[in-house]
Amino acid sequence: MADERRARLEQAWARLEPLGLYPRPVPVERVHVLTVPWLFRLPRMQRYGGYALWRTILLRRPLSQTSDDLLTHELCHVWQAQNRPLHVFLKWMTTSYRENPYEVEARRAVTDTRAA
Repeated sequence: MADERRARLEQAWARLEPLGLYPRPVPVERVHVLTVPWLFRLPRMQRYGGYALWRTILLRRPLSQTSDDLLTHELCHVWQAQNRPLHVFLKWMTTSYRENPYEVEARRAVTDTRAA
């Protein structure tokens, strides 16, 4: 499982790194990936398939059932949080989900790096 996690995160990072969004790279060996389906049964979490914290990605489904796009999206949030933690938190507290610039950026990062 650790090998799969590392390989999948490295693949997601290979998509994100060329974008050059932030100066410090994501140390994928330090990123934890947890499957916590109960979390996504909570009322405000039901619409998500994943959720990112500073160094942790929480998934609704096991990693083997998670799309590359979702993992890339969540890893982008980890990158954002590691480089701009206070600003990311403030935007999360004060901006709607759809209008949050970090959410917009993560969606764009996935779209811009998706294989044709």
